[in-house]
Amino acid sequence: MNGETVEEKIKLSSKLWLCSADCLCSAASGLLTGGGMTYFFTKFLGLSEGLASTVWIIFAVWNALNDPLFGYISDRTKSKLGRRIPYIRYGSFFYALFFILTWVKWPLGNSQTALFIQMLATLFLFDTLYTAIATSLYVMPYTMAVSNKARGNIFIMKIFFTLFAMGVPLVLFPLIKPEVGGNPRPFQLIMTAIGVVTFIVIFASTFFYKEKVTTDIDENPENIFKSVVACFKNRSFIIFEILSFTVIFIQTILMQGVIYYFDEFDLPMPVAYGALGVGAVLGIILWSAKVNTWGVKKCVFIMCIVFAAGAGAMTVFGKYSVVAALGFFVAGTGFAGGMYLIPLMNGDVIDYDETVTGTRREGMYAGVNSLITKPAISFANAAFLMIAKAFGYDTALASGMQSEMAKQGVLVAWMAIPALMLIICAVSMKYYPLAGEKWNEAKRKLEMKHNQ
Repeated sequence: MNGETVEEKIKLSSKLWLCSADCLCSAASGLLTGGGMTYFFTKFLGLSEGLASTVWIIFAVWNALNDPLFGYISDRTKSKLGRRIPYIRYGSFFYALFFILTWVKWPLGNSQTALFIQMLATLFLFDTLYTAIATSLYVMPYTMAVSNKARGNIFIMKIFFTLFAMGVPLVLFPLIKPEVGGNPRPFQLIMTAIGVVTFIVIFASTFFYKEKVTTDIDENPENIFKSVVACFKNRSFIIFEILSFTVIFIQTILMQGVIYYFDEFDLPMPVAYGALGVGAVLGIILWSAKVNTWGVKKCVFIMCIVFAAGAGAMTVFGKYSVVAALGFFVAGTGFAGGMYLIPLMNGDVIDYDETVTGTRREGMYAGVNSLITKPAISFANAAFLMIAKAFGYDTALASGMQSEMAKQGVLVAWMAIPALMLIICAVSMKYYPLAGEKWNEAKRKLEMKHNQ
């Protein structure tokens, strides 16, 4: 059991730096893909909603393909720094650079075509670096420990950092966004500062953690297509993907919609985010306390039902402040569940694959996960715009000037699809196989294997 004790011990500095790097990486991405870029290009620069939606749809193709490709490459990377750290350390500068350049109008002219090209090119460049860094950061907890207890300690800390990462686009962007016809310079300076800090923290973090759980690299590995197929042969992975896709879709569309919500409705921002924060904290306490007794499967099911009920209420009654505050509270508990429980599911899926194949391929699973989930970012952005427009939302109007129908459209575009998707997730959990004493015993054996 001494080996087990060593395996479970992760330095506080390692967890802090890993979570800090992941936090700023996610915050920058949230500002750009979580509605900020769409708002900046459509409402400030004047790109049409149709062309902006087209950008997101086109981008979804590359956004889906680059992740499994990178996962395949990183699993087979040989370096003194490990398989993941080189991408985090040396990609951080370019990641920050492309983030900063997003908010500067390129010298391509003022036409719709020029704006379309700039938005599309920015997404391609930024996301390529995001894939390399975020995927590597995402799988690091699975290489630092085996047991859910040790990983759970990382994920609990990660939740608090993730709440900050989500709070940056939710709170900061509505406050600093450039108004139509206004001076964008203060906004651009703030975004530049965020980019610089992001680079420094991500780069520095790579000196404080390393991979511990790994397997030897096969000298004659299966090709990428067989690796992808192998992932889909894992039934637990398919169930996990339903949840993972939904979480990414909801995170994106909620961050997109909240910008428009505060433009048109009267709920004070401190009240809304206060309710969100309280819900998140109570959610962390609830899920971390119950996961060892209820199990991941039951916790996820309950989380989906509660979150769906809150989203449904917001769809119909979100214009009322009391219902809206309750909706933000429930969203907080749901976010806490998504950030804590879903990663634990992912770790179990990867561990199960190792019990069957004898090989660890965190990068491949992370890549295929993104193959499925990252298009959710594009679909969420496009869906929100199209639904809101169908209800008569006019991007040319100033804040608070939309019609009652358009305001209702904001609520429907914001909450209706998440409610439906969460119900589907709850039903799918019935078929999730990694639960019960048999699976717990398999986990114990795997942990002993790595301890040895």
